[in-house]
Amino acid sequence: MCFDFFSVFLHKLSNSVDKIMKQVRPKKNLGQHFLTDLAIARRIADTVDEPYGDLPVLEVGPGMGVMTQYLVQKPRPLKVVEIDRESVAYLKHTLFKEGFAQEGVAQEGAAAQDAAAAQDGAAAPSAHSAIIEGDFLRMDLSSVFDGSPFVLTGNYPYDISSQIFFKMLDNRNLIPCCTGMIQHEVAVRMASQPGTKQYGILSVLVQAWYDVEYLFTVPPTVFNPPPKVQSAVIRMTRNRVEHLGCDEQLFRRVVKTVFNQRRKMLRVSLRQLLSAEALAMLSASLEGQVTPSDSHAEPPVALSLTQRPEQLSIPQFVELTNQVEKVLFAGTSAVCASTTT
Repeated sequence: MCFDFFSVFLHKLSNSVDKIMKQVRPKKNLGQHFLTDLAIARRIADTVDEPYGDLPVLEVGPGMGVMTQYLVQKPRPLKVVEIDRESVAYLKHTLFKEGFAQEGVAQEGAAAQDAAAAQDGAAAPSAHSAIIEGDFLRMDLSSVFDGSPFVLTGNYPYDISSQIFFKMLDNRNLIPCCTGMIQHEVAVRMASQPGTKQYGILSVLVQAWYDVEYLFTVPPTVFNPPPKVQSAVIRMTRNRVEHLGCDEQLFRRVVKTVFNQRRKMLRVSLRQLLSAEALAMLSASLEGQVTPSDSHAEPPVALSLTQRPEQLSIPQFVELTNQVEKVLFAGTSAVCASTTT
């Protein structure tokens, strides 16, 4: 009974995509590009199924629910966060008013009751509670599912996708998996490996905590309005790293500093962070590294200030951060000692 209802609804929706697109105006200031291809929308929605198919889902920027209609069919809790009031109103009076319960289709009876309520002209309260009107970047993510972990997904606005992923990193203990669609160029950067031109800040900071998969490319022609660039769908899954082995804030600072001059050798780009004296200490420290005599001990990570940032692996960035911290601490200690004599 429940799935018959969904079939009818999806049939109606598929026959009126053009009409739907006229209901909410895409807003340039919000970076809105509404996906119009239902087959692609379903493919993106299905990316949340692996490897955490039992966790709740939070969709960012549902717009008019083209992806949401497929997410809501999955037997798991779903919430959406939308900053556009026009889109929120549309969702409340169309997609969610059709009777979808907050927790998807896990209970046929609940869905049937909601459908009956919708036919009577009243939207289900549980459906309304699934819509969060607000700015994702300002949200306290620990309150979304009462502190429980969840999968993050969405058709992310190009101009804030990096900020969304930095927020994901700050909440990595809550977000074991993140999927969705972003600008093709950004997706390539995030999945790139050391030694490539695309390898950069996002590559290092995200891959330090997540395994990144580039899933498929999406052409501009399936959006309203069409963006000027191609899009891509990715999946990020938490790796087993619990601690980087260095100061995380300094790690970010070092990575951003050296990639600000990505074509320069480290001995040049690190001048933005270290004094000439500290840089000389760092160079001497790296040149003085020796292989430990204990055959069971791990050898030091090879690192040279003649390397460029795009050549460094994540373990090398961790080692560089630790070495930078040592010379910064040594410099601070020297200043403190001179002021007390």
